[in-house]
Amino acid sequence: MGDLTELELQNIRHLIMGYETSYDKMTTYAKEVSDSQFKQFFDKAAKDAENNKQMLLKYLG
Repeated sequence: MGDLTELELQNIRHLIMGYETSYDKMTTYAKEVSDSQFKQFFDKAAKDAENNKQMLLKYLG
């Protein structure tokens, strides 16, 4: 991958932070909801957010 500009790095950092926030919220929602379908939905959303974050970090590493 080519060199990233400072702005691009900042944008990636913001995306990573957003995925971290989404992961935290979705795991909290999954723990608090009683409906199993909603729990599955929030668990999947949390997993997806974590996977997206890890993919971005892999590109930076």
